[in-house]
Amino acid sequence: MFTHVCTACAKRQLIFPSQVSAVAESEQGPVATFTCWCGAEQSALYTLAPATSDKVVLAA
Repeated sequence: MFTHVCTACAKRQLIFPSQVSAVAESEQGPVATFTCWCGAEQSALYTLAPATSDKVVLAA
């Protein structure tokens, strides 16, 4: 899963693997093609963020 800001609906959406229709290699790395929840076909560079061991403290 990853998040993406759709160019059609301008919403930040969580994209699930079932929404991905293709992955192709480009000079920048793999590019995923998927369908946004609004129905628009989108493409995005598919990169994995490195895991971090930093602790995060949330205050309420």
